[in-house]
Amino acid sequence: MANVWFITRREFSSFFATPVAYVFIAIFLMLSGVFTFFIGNLYERGQADLIPFFNFHPWLYLFLVPAMAMRSWAEERKSGSIELLMTLPVSIGEAVLGKFLAAWFILALSLILTFPLWLSVNYLGQPDNGIILAAYIGSWLMSGAFLAISTCMSAFTRNQVVAFILAVVVCFLFVVSGSGIVLDAFEPWAGNLLLDTVASFSFLTHFEAMAKGVLAMNDVGYFLIIMVIWLYASLVVIENKKAD
Repeated sequence: MANVWFITRREFSSFFATPVAYVFIAIFLMLSGVFTFFIGNLYERGQADLIPFFNFHPWLYLFLVPAMAMRSWAEERKSGSIELLMTLPVSIGEAVLGKFLAAWFILALSLILTFPLWLSVNYLGQPDNGIILAAYIGSWLMSGAFLAISTCMSAFTRNQVVAFILAVVVCFLFVVSGSGIVLDAFEPWAGNLLLDTVASFSFLTHFEAMAKGVLAMNDVGYFLIIMVIWLYASLVVIENKKAD
């Protein structure tokens, strides 16, 4: 783990050595406020909770996380710095995990900095803070799933724009797989088992309960499994492409 934390610290610092982290956090905070107060109608609802805030998180992550992660491996390969990284006394698996954790901590920091919204609803009423805390944890887990997919897409190509587009497309499929439009398309010819299977892949299906404060083990486990699978896929891709 010492090597993993070395890579994590290196990558975390690199985010703040460039405008990437600052721009990402600023945009995330700005859009969170806009979606919560203006589109989510926090005041008009007359309820002291953050449901409007969390409802928009999947759609925020859909574009912001791939934008942040698209450079993680694509830039390393394009600049040739991946060769330098491979000369360090760390394995590819440690490098993949370290890079992932650094970006995931940026996402955690972004969520923490939305605390004024939490303070606002406590000022306006008496929300269930346990539910809000659970929703924050669920949101962070979901962001990790978005990040793992985006990291894998970045490993596929040297082009950051291509990595971004691939990540958005794959993440979008995971987001909408449980929506009514998708399930209606399957319903005429698919059985209930297939419909339930398709719906079970949806980020929305698993996050909705978390946003209401229910941290069920199957939902937590789902996002953790998604992270493990896509990080392992990143490892395989980098192993196969490291000679390119």
